[in-house]
Amino acid sequence: MPDKVHKREVEAGREPKVCAACGRTMEWRKSWAKNWDAVKYCSDRCRGAKVSEQDRELEQTILRLLVERGAGKTICPSEAARAVAPGEERAAWEPLMEPARSAARRLVAEGKLVIVQGGRVVDGSTAKGPIRLRLR
Repeated sequence: MPDKVHKREVEAGREPKVCAACGRTMEWRKSWAKNWDAVKYCSDRCRGAKVSEQDRELEQTILRLLVERGAGKTICPSEAARAVAPGEERAAWEPLMEPARSAARRLVAEGKLVIVQGGRVVDGSTAKGPIRLRLR
């Protein structure tokens, strides 16, 4: 049934979008009917947060680490968080884990990388647990 609903939305010109801040997939909502073309953020939280300089640094670090690692190789988002964090302690890099995952989802939306879990490409918006990042 959800596939039929999704297909109907696509046919009506309401393709899913990607949140500009967190990179999660947004499905059309009736409350957005009047301004669907202008919708950029999935929530008030994302609208307020926007994409920071640190988020851009995480994106660049992810791409750099993947290029350094080589073709077909993967990294964990924690590697990017550790590279950007000011210290080596877990307390320094752990708060950057969700921003690193968000940066990865934005890069997926740009077509630069894929998110893998258990060797299979997955949707970063719905993936639970450990993920790996690989260049497209």
